[in-house]
Amino acid sequence: MTSVLSMEEGCIFGALKAMRKLHITELNRKDAQEFKQADKWPVRLILDNVRSLHNIGSIFRTADAFLCERIYLCGISATPPNREIHKSALGAENSVEWLYFAAVEEAVKRCKEEGYTIIIAEQTTESIFLNEFKTLPEKTALVLGNEVNGVSDEVLPHTDIALEIPQFGTKHSFNVSVCAGIFLYHLSALPSARP
Repeated sequence: MTSVLSMEEGCIFGALKAMRKLHITELNRKDAQEFKQADKWPVRLILDNVRSLHNIGSIFRTADAFLCERIYLCGISATPPNREIHKSALGAENSVEWLYFAAVEEAVKRCKEEGYTIIIAEQTTESIFLNEFKTLPEKTALVLGNEVNGVSDEVLPHTDIALEIPQFGTKHSFNVSVCAGIFLYHLSALPSARP
């Protein structure tokens, strides 16, 4: 497939030749202490038996980028400090608050007790496509499932909303860390997402 640019589009793209990447000092990012003191987005991520340390690290980094409140690591999900988590978290495991629960159901129940709406990233008989979901509850706990088995069956009775990402190819799912990024980006863009 070829693409032809109009003269106007070509001029716009031509102007980008002077573009440069920003230096890290120009990004005005928070340091770990500023992050800990900042008002957080009331979104908690519950990792339900996520086995890959690189996926866990990537989710920490994404949670940091979106200023998520905390991460609950459950079941077989590894916890920091861990060299393999650090490889993809790049220090976000030190800025994002986290707790460990032996059973995912414990983490879900705690969130429910604290007034959080439980959203699962899963294909169910009642799931809604993520792009059709328009209103984010004030306090949200997003459950992300195991790379092979998805969200545990024990979570389903506690679920308020099941969301799935529309897919058009041959595969049935996304990598869990990619899924986390897609979900957080979409949810953060909803009008109800931020005060």
